[in-house]
Amino acid sequence: MSNSVIYGIKNCDTVRKARKWLEAENQPFTFHDFREDGITADIINQWFELSDWKLLFNKRSTSFRNLTDDQKADIDQKKALELMLEFPTLIKRPVLITNNKILIGFKAADYQAWFN
Repeated sequence: MSNSVIYGIKNCDTVRKARKWLEAENQPFTFHDFREDGITADIINQWFELSDWKLLFNKRSTSFRNLTDDQKADIDQKKALELMLEFPTLIKRPVLITNNKILIGFKAADYQAWFN
């Protein structure tokens, strides 16, 4: 299994749980912090190729609730990309990439199945 990259923000509880799980299972990974390391359209578009953009766009986040009504209206993939670049915390976390496959969010059982 090649090295995984986990994307998120370090103060997110779910991202912390995922990182702890990976460390406990001795799974090598690189952590990419949206806030510190930034996020690009290329990266997000790669994710869109691997998964439905709607799974990556977090409508339950505080960031989403803070958007204007205009920003919340008529969201399609293009608009989601623009909003995620402007407000990276709209991205559902964590995003795990391994061998050009994507896993969104964290559940220990899902990670267990993923790495077995």
